[in-house]
Amino acid sequence: MSASPLALVPFVNVENMMRLVLEISIERCLEELTAYVEEDFRRWELFDKTPRVASHTDDGVIELMPTSDGIDYAFKYVNGHPKNMKDGLQTVTAFGVLSSVETGYPVLFSEMTILTALRTAATSAMATRALAPKGATTLAIIGNGAQAEFQALALKTVCGISDIRLCDTDRAATEKCVRNLSGTGLNIVKCTSPEEAIEGADVITTCTADKQYATVLTDNMVGAGVHINAIGGDCPGKTELHADILNRSGVFVEYPPQTRIEGEIQQMPADFPVTELWRVLAGDAKGRETNREITLFDGVGFAIEDFSALRWLRDKVARSTWHVDLDLIADPDDPRDLYGMIQREKLRMQRAG
Repeated sequence: MSASPLALVPFVNVENMMRLVLEISIERCLEELTAYVEEDFRRWELFDKTPRVASHTDDGVIELMPTSDGIDYAFKYVNGHPKNMKDGLQTVTAFGVLSSVETGYPVLFSEMTILTALRTAATSAMATRALAPKGATTLAIIGNGAQAEFQALALKTVCGISDIRLCDTDRAATEKCVRNLSGTGLNIVKCTSPEEAIEGADVITTCTADKQYATVLTDNMVGAGVHINAIGGDCPGKTELHADILNRSGVFVEYPPQTRIEGEIQQMPADFPVTELWRVLAGDAKGRETNREITLFDGVGFAIEDFSALRWLRDKVARSTWHVDLDLIADPDDPRDLYGMIQREKLRMQRAG
């Protein structure tokens, strides 16, 4: 018995995701993803929104991130386990599903470890383009782990960054990043401290992995006029910036109910003023107002960004070879006779045996 087209779900596995990225180029992926994310931020009010559903343990966190625009529904399963590194495992892994609201049937199933790295970098690029000082060319990246190269290439492609200053407590991470970014046209400087890395930087991205209250940047390190993407603090009890930096900055967030729990602003009073980034992109709120203002994107990752990424991926793999079809949905001849479907398969197997 052959499955109907609705029962076959396109599945983008890791191999096909890598093929897609390599065949159309990572730069093009990042540029297109940025456009998809910004398009969905501009229609932010259409989406169902809820903070991610998180299960925290001493070892890490497992989360579900759902949203819908009334036409499509998406969710992502994602973990965050900093201790995995010592066992040779990734800190973050993920997969996701995009479904039709009309039928409830899934229309795409995908790995999202690579896709999340791409969409996180695209979101940072979107925020940087909206908030950074005009003519910014120099980016400091503090934390040179799995996200660093994606961040560097996204800001190069979307925002015109040409110079990268790298710093990590693990020098091997910085060396890895330098190797991976060689030949990309970026001017790369290895730095031995955060203070050295941010010298002369127009944009600072912090993307460290430790699940703890940390002070990667102190107030006296941050000069006027810079833009900061603080993307490493993404769960309760994990921050990267001293609170005094937030008090000096215009702070922009994705979804305040989630960011106040997980972001840098978890350190601040409940009424600490923030601006939702979608309002800036939609023209409802101001972004950077002066050349000397510090702007801060307190990015924790929100479900709408994953929705955008899955929507982009669905469009990319349609009529392509970058997926396999999974027989994921039971497809009885009579929708009321699921048991009969099993019995008919039993008979088929007996005859074939």
